[in-house]
Amino acid sequence: MSSVAVTAQTAGEGAAKVAARRRAKRSRGSTNRRASWIVYALLGITLLISVFPLYFTLLLGSSEPIAISQNPVPQWLPDLSLFTQFRTVIESTQINFWLALTNSLIIAVVVSVAVVLFSTLAGYSFAKLRFRGRGPLLVFVIATMAVPTQLGVIPMYILMSDLGWIGKLEAVIVPSLVAAFGVFWMTQYLSEALPYELIEAARVDGASMIRTFWSIALPAARPAAAMLGLFTFVQQWTNFFWPSIVLSSSNPTLPIVVKSLQANYFVDYSLVMGGVFLVTLPLLVIFAVVGKQLVAGIMQGAVKG
Repeated sequence: MSSVAVTAQTAGEGAAKVAARRRAKRSRGSTNRRASWIVYALLGITLLISVFPLYFTLLLGSSEPIAISQNPVPQWLPDLSLFTQFRTVIESTQINFWLALTNSLIIAVVVSVAVVLFSTLAGYSFAKLRFRGRGPLLVFVIATMAVPTQLGVIPMYILMSDLGWIGKLEAVIVPSLVAAFGVFWMTQYLSEALPYELIEAARVDGASMIRTFWSIALPAARPAAAMLGLFTFVQQWTNFFWPSIVLSSSNPTLPIVVKSLQANYFVDYSLVMGGVFLVTLPLLVIFAVVGKQLVAGIMQGAVKG
């Protein structure tokens, strides 16, 4: 090969290397580029809209009933009288706050654990197992999400009455042990995040179906399962419709207790709003403590998938 050809080849390789460096630099620059002010403005507006109901609840909870009736916005900043409302709600003889708190905690924890476990099992089956009727069954599960909850209230109430569960926590816990949304959520996540190669490797090593699920599928589903558990916990903690039907005032949950704070002819909005914020406070603490870790886990799982 002549020296000219060698020089041309060397120059071509050098140009290719330079072009590759420029592309890599542009790629790093686009990755590290900060979001524009429009994005921050939209996020700020969304944050204000989300926080405003909580802020307004604090204002009403720390105001006097007369001031609320005279002015829709009696003050602009909450004061320490809000803690007086908290104490009134907790020590009220009209309601049993601690029993309601215990009932809400039992229902939310048990239902969340059950929904995560059963949804992960069903999602693993629909996503990674091959069996007859898998597609129609999954479509049927998803279709149940379109059925309004109110349509099943009367048959469900009759069933709970026949079982003797009216007024008991079982009437709230048992119908909520499985959620169609949870099955769909875990099916979609595991279909992308769990490779078939890991399942086949576990089978080659002699692992049973349950062992494969426990050691391979469950760790892979942990980020999505944590987020599903959080969503389910919040839903059950704030659930009012079904517990208000099957539970009595002697065995209530927290939303029922807040409803019981209203009198027949006069509504003390400051007391009611204080109770609403007191019920919401545990959820705020949970989001503040574990929210960042849950979002990080979801993003990590998405990148791995």
